Amino acid sequence: MKINRRQFARLAGGAIAAPVVLRFGRAEAAEVTLKLHHFLPPVAPAQVRVFEPWAKKLAEESSGRIEVKIFPAMQLGGKPPQLFDQVRDGVVDLAWTLPGYTPGRFPRLETLELPFIAAKTAIVNSKAVQEFAEKHLEGELGEVHPICVWAHDQGLIHSRREVTNLESLQGLKLRFPTRLAGEAMTALGASPVGMPVPQVPESLASGVIDGAVVPWEVVPALKLQELVQYHLGFPGSPTFYTSVFLFAMNKASYDNLPADLKTVIDSNSGMPTAELAGHAWDDAGVVGRKAAEDHGNVIAELSEDEVMRWREKTQPVVDTWLAQTKDHGFDGGKLLEEAKALIAKYGQA
Repeated sequence: MKINRRQFARLAGGAIAAPVVLRFGRAEAAEVTLKLHHFLPPVAPAQVRVFEPWAKKLAEESSGRIEVKIFPAMQLGGKPPQLFDQVRDGVVDLAWTLPGYTPGRFPRLETLELPFIAAKTAIVNSKAVQEFAEKHLEGELGEVHPICVWAHDQGLIHSRREVTNLESLQGLKLRFPTRLAGEAMTALGASPVGMPVPQVPESLASGVIDGAVVPWEVVPALKLQELVQYHLGFPGSPTFYTSVFLFAMNKASYDNLPADLKTVIDSNSGMPTAELAGHAWDDAGVVGRKAAEDHGNVIAELSEDEVMRWREKTQPVVDTWLAQTKDHGFDGGKLLEEAKALIAKYGQA
């Protein structure tokens, strides 16, 4: 399917917009204004279902003393892989990023991104990774003040060519989000292409890639249902992959707050916010799937027998990661077993 530049501009519409300012309560000017920077369009569920409700709660619980200005689509400059450094360095007060955009920088956080570890739903993955982070990630995230971490639901293969088995996957140029997802795709015989998700529509339109590995949630924001015809999911749990997200605050921005405003931030951090995001991703996934259905696209799941072939092919990715963790000075096997236990725990809840 050929997409010209005018069509692409329409498909990518909404990527540039004025910042969203959320302040509620008293009419006077806010005491604290926080800049929140992220990489998706303002229409994406991340902003509509997570950041805007979160900012509203901060404003209400602070009686209007906290104002949040949301800058979507990298409006403040830079590229998505630079978001962590932006919030660390105080370029922004708050940032939402994908740690996987900087391979090898957060090796412990990669545990839940290994192939065939994550659950099928975002709420299970988000609760598991938040508890995991609270126990194990103080060192990796010590340069910022974490608000929370979460993970999306199962990632699917969205492509122009139908994929039903390993043979039909061979040589397919697929966008991948994280180092481990890319290694898994290589092991399966695909031709992975790494890029931040905002680049996907143009890359599909120009033929740089044949498809993308993303969850349902982001499909409508990227108009992906109009750019591909096939969507392949995975039955049950564990599923093929998930990506972990980090929502963080600059340490000085947090430390300089009055004690009562720190309490407002704290009460809207950790597990409650991870749960907010998890539910938002699962709800948005229903919308994303319906967009593909309404467009007449083919939606399928890999067979159970075929899943076993994929798991066998990607096991070396897990084995290599386990060996690499020794060089990083931690026991990857122990963390992996704990991650699996947390996913099982929240999957039974």
